Amino acid sequence: MEGWDWKKFLLPYEQTIEELKVKFKTLRTELKSREEYSPIEFVTGRVKKVSSILEKAKRLNVPMEQLETGIEDIAGIRIMCQFVEDIDRLAELIRQREDMTVLYVKDYIKNKKPSGYRSYHIIVEYPVQTALGMKRVLAEIQLRTLAMNFWATIEHSLNYKYRESLPKEVVNRLSKAAEAAFLLDQEMSSIREEIMEAQKLFEDKSNIVSKVLNGIHELYFFHRVREAAQFQMRFNELWDTDDVWLLKELLGQVEEAIVRAKKGNSSK
Repeated sequence: MEGWDWKKFLLPYEQTIEELKVKFKTLRTELKSREEYSPIEFVTGRVKKVSSILEKAKRLNVPMEQLETGIEDIAGIRIMCQFVEDIDRLAELIRQREDMTVLYVKDYIKNKKPSGYRSYHIIVEYPVQTALGMKRVLAEIQLRTLAMNFWATIEHSLNYKYRESLPKEVVNRLSKAAEAAFLLDQEMSSIREEIMEAQKLFEDKSNIVSKVLNGIHELYFFHRVREAAQFQMRFNELWDTDDVWLLKELLGQVEEAIVRAKKGNSSK
């Protein structure tokens, strides 16, 4: 290990993490902009700490010169989903991508670990462009529901505290908690359609409100002060209601007023 340049060794992994985070966040934004449901709730990523790499290499008997192929999660991306069904959808989207190659998966949802751990791991090979040329980097993409992630975070903290030797009572309680988290996911899946519909309505209203207010602001820009003020009063009346159709109607009127204002402005 003498003379081993960890900073240089980890650079491609750090670049891989940054690029993958941007790509999956962009995928989420794109799906939403197309008014499609996005299976991605949020994305995080990390490069494994040197101490953790060394511990894992020792545990798996991986020599230093084989770290790049022997340890597949030096670069780790974690994607949170609302529902278990979202994990299947997202896994398929990842398999279809041409900017990374899926090598294999570890399905700890169908085959949970003895501890109760559930998650879906995808090992990918990602081509990262470095100053020295293209380098193929292994990365692990973990797909979890929010409930799975909550449990795994607690388990990780407890394992750190007890140095992997958890007391039997804690193990039993963790196992019960894992099952409770799994039941929560099942319950949420049973009302998935209702939840998605409610979220869609909320997002629709939010987008319409934003467009109406931006439109009113634009009318002030065209010096249509009276029209803008009238629309603002109408918006204030509708704001406390949940009537999305009336807000859409108002948006249509604001957009028509902007078209008239632009025509009037160009004819001067």
